[in-house]
Amino acid sequence: MGRRCARPVIELERAHKTYAVGRQRIAALRGVDLRVEAGEVFGIIGASGAGKSTLLRLINLLERPDAGAVRVAGQDLLALDDAGLRAARQRIGMIFQHFNLLSSKTVAENVAWPLKIAGGRTAADIAQRVEALLARVGLADQSHKYPAQLSGGQKQRVGIARALATGPRVLLCDEATSALDPETTRAILTLLAELNRELGLTIVLITHEMEVVRRVCDRVAVIDGGVIVEQGPVADVFLHPQHAVTRRFVQEAEQVDEGQRLDDFAHVPGHVLQLTFRGERTYDPLLGEVARRTGLDFGILSGRIDRIKDEPYGQLTISVAGGDLAAARALLEARGVRVEVLR
Repeated sequence: MGRRCARPVIELERAHKTYAVGRQRIAALRGVDLRVEAGEVFGIIGASGAGKSTLLRLINLLERPDAGAVRVAGQDLLALDDAGLRAARQRIGMIFQHFNLLSSKTVAENVAWPLKIAGGRTAADIAQRVEALLARVGLADQSHKYPAQLSGGQKQRVGIARALATGPRVLLCDEATSALDPETTRAILTLLAELNRELGLTIVLITHEMEVVRRVCDRVAVIDGGVIVEQGPVADVFLHPQHAVTRRFVQEAEQVDEGQRLDDFAHVPGHVLQLTFRGERTYDPLLGEVARRTGLDFGILSGRIDRIKDEPYGQLTISVAGGDLAAARALLEARGVRVEVLR
C-alpha cells in the first residue's frame, strides 16, 4: 500500500472574492485552489491588481471569501466563531510591506503587543520572549528605540519579531521587501530563509519580483486576473515558464527581451538550441566533450549561471552546425541537460 501524503498546512478550495465598486461587483479571485505544504516557502507572484494580496489575506481571514473553503493546520477557519478565529490567528503570523508598527510604542513594546493581547503570560515571561526574539532578528540593542528612529530594514526586523511572538506555524509576508533597498532586501530574505530552516516555519510570501521568489522560495504560484495561471517548483517555473505572464516576470528578472531574441540570431547559421543545466552538472565541461564525440561545431550566443535558492543552474543559447546533431542531443540529455530547439 502506498504511503499516505500528509495534509497540506494551508488549503484553499475554489476561493472566490468580489468587491463592490459603485454598482458593480469586481472579481478579485476566481475559484482559486491552493495547497501549501508544511515547512515550505511558497511564493505568490503577480502584477498590481492581480489578486495576490487578497489571496494572502484569505489565509488568516482578514478577507473572507464569498465562496470556497479555507483551512489552516486542518482547521476550517470559516467554521470558527470569533474566539476560535482569534486563537487560530495566533498560529498565523503576518508581516507587512510598510511595517505597520505602533509609532508611540518602543521596539520592545511593539513585539510584546500580540503577547499582551493573547493573554496568559506574566510580564516576566513576555519580557523574556521579547528579548529572545529581538536577539534572533539582530536588534538586541534597539529595544528602547521608537520606530521613527529605525531604518527600513530594522523596522521590518521588528515586524518579523512581532509576527513570531506567539509562536506561529505559518508566516504570511505581504510584499515584505518591496519598500527596501536591494542590500536590505537580501538581508531580510536571508533572515526569512534561516527562520524557515530553524523553526520549520511555513512561509507564504507575495511579491511582484521574480528575483525574490528565486532567492528563497521552494514553490511558486503565478496569479493574473484573480486566477492562478501557473504553479510548481521554482526551478521548473523559472527556467521553463509556460504562461505568457510568467515569461514576462522571468524576462524582467533576467533583463532579457524575449521578443527580439531569435531575431537577433537571424544571421547565425545552423540550428539554435537552448541548454538548461541544473545541479552540479552546471559546472561540468560537457560542450567540449560533445563537440569531440559528435563533430559538432558550436558557438555560444548568450548564457547565464546562477542559483535558484540553493541549486546551481545554467542556461546557454548556442548555435550548432555540422556533425551529428541527434547524437549530440542524446548525449546531452543522457547527462541530465534539457535541450530545446529554438530554430
